[in-house]
Amino acid sequence: MESIFLLILVFLAILAAVDLFVGVSNDAVNFLNSAIGSRIASFKVIMVVASIGVLLGSTFSSGMMEIARSGVFNPEMFTFNEIIIIFFAVMITDVLLLDAFNSMGLPTSTTVSIVFELLGGAVAAALIKISTSDILLSQLGDFINSQKALAIVSGILISVVVAFVAGVVVQYITRLIFTFHYERMYRRIGGIFGGLSLTAIFYFLIMKGAKGASFMKPEYLAWINAHTLPILLVLFAGLSVVLHLLMVRRGVNIFKIVILAGTFALAFAFAGNDLVNFVGVPLAAWESWQQFTASGMAADAFTMEGLRKAVQTPTFYLLLSGLIMVLTLWFSKKAHRVVQTSINLSSSTRGDQEQFGSSLPGRLIVRAGLSASKTLHQILPHSLFTALESRMRPVEQVKGAPVLPFDQVRAAINLVVSSILIASATSLKLPLSTTYVTFMVAMGSSFADGAWNRESAVYRISGVLAVISGWFLTAMCAFSACALVTWALFEGGSVVAVIFMLVAVVSLVRSNFFGKKKEESSFDIVADNTDKDSIRANIGASVDESIDTAVRLMREGLTAFQAEDEKVLNRCKNEAVNLFEDISRSRGSYYRMALRGGGDDLDNEARHIYYRIFNGMKELSHELRSVLGMSANHIANRHRPYSGALGDNLAQMLGILEDAARHFRAYAAGEGSRAELSAYADHCSSRISKIQIELLQRIDTEGLSMRSSDLYLNYLQFARAFINRFTIVALLERDLNDACRRNAARREKDTTTASAQA
Repeated sequence: MESIFLLILVFLAILAAVDLFVGVSNDAVNFLNSAIGSRIASFKVIMVVASIGVLLGSTFSSGMMEIARSGVFNPEMFTFNEIIIIFFAVMITDVLLLDAFNSMGLPTSTTVSIVFELLGGAVAAALIKISTSDILLSQLGDFINSQKALAIVSGILISVVVAFVAGVVVQYITRLIFTFHYERMYRRIGGIFGGLSLTAIFYFLIMKGAKGASFMKPEYLAWINAHTLPILLVLFAGLSVVLHLLMVRRGVNIFKIVILAGTFALAFAFAGNDLVNFVGVPLAAWESWQQFTASGMAADAFTMEGLRKAVQTPTFYLLLSGLIMVLTLWFSKKAHRVVQTSINLSSSTRGDQEQFGSSLPGRLIVRAGLSASKTLHQILPHSLFTALESRMRPVEQVKGAPVLPFDQVRAAINLVVSSILIASATSLKLPLSTTYVTFMVAMGSSFADGAWNRESAVYRISGVLAVISGWFLTAMCAFSACALVTWALFEGGSVVAVIFMLVAVVSLVRSNFFGKKKEESSFDIVADNTDKDSIRANIGASVDESIDTAVRLMREGLTAFQAEDEKVLNRCKNEAVNLFEDISRSRGSYYRMALRGGGDDLDNEARHIYYRIFNGMKELSHELRSVLGMSANHIANRHRPYSGALGDNLAQMLGILEDAARHFRAYAAGEGSRAELSAYADHCSSRISKIQIELLQRIDTEGLSMRSSDLYLNYLQFARAFINRFTIVALLERDLNDACRRNAARREKDTTTASAQA
């Protein structure tokens, strides 16, 4: 029997390492967003600071390991055999749940999942034990550490609200003091602001978190507690003076120091609070094994009250875990991508498409907020609002200057407030969702800064609600899934345990090594430059891809329609939806181009052509999405495809599109004249019209229903739109290419003339 326990322990150790990699890829980058969003330092410098914070913070997480041992259930009520099953079920569920949520693109929280998995596993094990013994169902509460579990769950939920409110209040007060034109106040009180921020970080991170450090001795803690106030006063005064002198004498940017210190602090707090989510359960299982082997008792007789004792986790294990987290930060490409979500949602700029759609609750909240604002304006004096608005007036963006998601003041507040909240919870041995806390602080600070205007508020509120709803979904799924896995392990024993191991391995390998990777599309290319040459290159790649994709989807969709292949037809429909979304997103870049401005007349003309081309491609992709959707519904309802001459005519239509695509590409490259292209387009339209006339003549003889006739006409309408829109696109692309060539030739001639004169 001991061999299966050893196998489980080894497997849990492997899962812990994998869980660290997966979890950090999803969560840890949230402490990078403020530093990256404010561009206060290079990416490499920010990563080094964050890595040091993660490595040191991991040594302060020893106290949090009690959550896995006794924070959710009462270990003395379970035997070693039952405890190992619970721990194994928790880790299996955690891996499979995270993989499932990531595959579906749903927001999740490793903290919420681990807590509710422990709760679900413990409840399932307790119910099984009750059903096979004389214990009454009313005694179920004896198995659960209800007081601590309630404190953990309520702490996670309340922290979301507290984080948002704290972000709003602290940012609003700070902004009133500094304003968006913060240079003047910065010279006066920059040193004090830096001293206060660094002192707060030191207090909550080091002094409050010291009792959770694996190397901290009781006498050190007693001295710190006895001298807290003098330490803080001396630290605040000393830091304020030093920072002020550095600012005045050396021109040091205090905000840069605060932001980098905040990045370190948040990384430190993250490692201290979240490490239990990844290695807490395997370490608790290892500790249980050590106690069991030392007892010499049977696995189903040895109870686990030993997990109640406060034990310092060996520093080696914590540092090893921290090292894995650091390596993940540096080498996980996924980790580098995830940070964009939080930056986009808290951004003050308007140049990018909102990540979330609107929702009814979001609309209701916006309406209520506008009504409350009108009421306050009626009650309070107008002079008060005028004074406040004068302090909150944003800086006007200079044409051509880079647009930052948020400034250094907000970046500093995001980091300091988030790290303080997380470190405070760690000192109380309460796990928080660090992802949700940092996210909500960023949302609160952006709200206080007026980044939520009437154009974006409903989308950002909907985004916040979507993330919060993910909390409840994660909790329900984690509890029920772990309870089910625990029941299966109790019923099936070693065989089921081995099966779950295989399932977990297959899931991890599939998602991390053989997962379906999205091919990079030319629509995904977002160039920082908005000059004519960059726009021309973007247009060329995007037009070619749009033509090829539209023709391919129509060919594959029409073939699947005629073969009544519903699966392929639905795939084509989904690809058409993705094409429409990609082109729509790329078309929106015209707004960012307008914000940046700059350049000569040809640059402005290129931006105008960019909008017209992408607008035409967007409308065509909309029609493609529509006709393929109608085709999928037609086959799903088991209506007939087209046969005989009607089917042959659709194949002829497809040939027209394929030939037209070659002509459009050739014309854009410089072949043929405008008159020849127009004549060719008219010829294609005439052929399509003949097919349409033949359809109208055959409706009666073929016995076509109105629904089938409408679908057929929609195919022809798409073909006609394809010819018309890509004719215009080809003309515009050719005009831009010719203008750019003439401009380049003129520049080369001017350069040659200037060289000759010199």
